[in-house]
Amino acid sequence: MTRIEKLEQDIQKLSRQELAALLEWIRNYDAVEWDRQMEEDVDSGKIEMLAKEALADYKTGKAKNL
Repeated sequence: MTRIEKLEQDIQKLSRQELAALLEWIRNYDAVEWDRQMEEDVDSGKIEMLAKEALADYKTGKAKNL
């Protein structure tokens, strides 16, 4: 049994209240991890590279209005 399968089984045994608390924890954890990843991408120059690429596409008419 994989670790994920074990977690799935354990989660299925949670009460509604416990599941709600777990979901809240996961949402918070995910938000913190997203922020951390974004900071890493900014620090590495990845975001700047993507922004330059997007601006170049816009200037050459490759971008579409949403």
